[in-house]
Amino acid sequence: MCGIAGLIHRGSSGDIGREMTRMLQSLKHRGPDSTGYALYGMANKNDLVLRFKVAEQEDMAKGFDIHHKVKDRKAEIDRRIAELGGKILQEEQATEYAYRYRIAYDGDRRKLADYIEDVEGGEILSLGTALELIKDLGDAKRVSEQYKIPGFQGTHAIGHTRMATESDVDIRSAHPYWAYPFADVSVVHNGQLTNYWGNRRALERKGHRFVSNCDSELIAVYLADAMNEGAKLEDAMRASIDQLDGVFTYLVATSDSLGMAKDTMAAKPMVLHESDDFIAMASEEVAIRSIFPTEIDTFDPYDGEVRVWKS
Repeated sequence: MCGIAGLIHRGSSGDIGREMTRMLQSLKHRGPDSTGYALYGMANKNDLVLRFKVAEQEDMAKGFDIHHKVKDRKAEIDRRIAELGGKILQEEQATEYAYRYRIAYDGDRRKLADYIEDVEGGEILSLGTALELIKDLGDAKRVSEQYKIPGFQGTHAIGHTRMATESDVDIRSAHPYWAYPFADVSVVHNGQLTNYWGNRRALERKGHRFVSNCDSELIAVYLADAMNEGAKLEDAMRASIDQLDGVFTYLVATSDSLGMAKDTMAAKPMVLHESDDFIAMASEEVAIRSIFPTEIDTFDPYDGEVRVWKS
């Protein structure tokens, strides 16, 4: 019942934070438990943007002790970034427990990510040149206001509204998922994979780690692993239609692309609007119409269909 949405400006940029918030808020009825954004700004290849948290939202009501732990965890992450030769160029505290850093770092990203996540309570939401992944409990309006998302300028974005059915209501279980430790790959997904564990064990044997038991995270890591081995995004997506069993529709984003794939049964909905300079898609047409004041044409992609657009 979850809702997914995506948009891309081709050859330009826009206020993707505000646009995605409108789309996700219109899908609130499909999943009020949590909301997540994967926003793609203009890539800066010399710096990395790090989004991380050091506690869950619900932890902050536990009194002084957790606030003290949050400060200590954040300080330890700062120390570890410096120890590995990184330099924090910009620091923003998004919430009491979530932070945004812009860092200069030219070392091994997996080593950096592993070292940060070894801190108790530490979890990286995204690490890349263009991607900023933001997710928390509540509907799009609440999360958008909390993280000051309107006004975010970028080229493309994907988002998710979640109804918790098989896992906890917490940030760790919220979508989108970043394909750790690959830069700028994120996925949102509506559906269920029936061969999740077999694919996960195969990826774990190749050295990949997972922070959840969510099949959306598996799709992200599966695609990123294939691209890391030389596959193009569209080819990796087409292979996933055969490799991943179940009913699913997913959206994937990279630093310069947005893709959509539906399984061969096409049981999970997707509506798409495409023009020369802008593409929008969502689980329901109401989300697309939330950002268009005039009449537009929409259509439903076919079963087994894969599409990729460049920004």
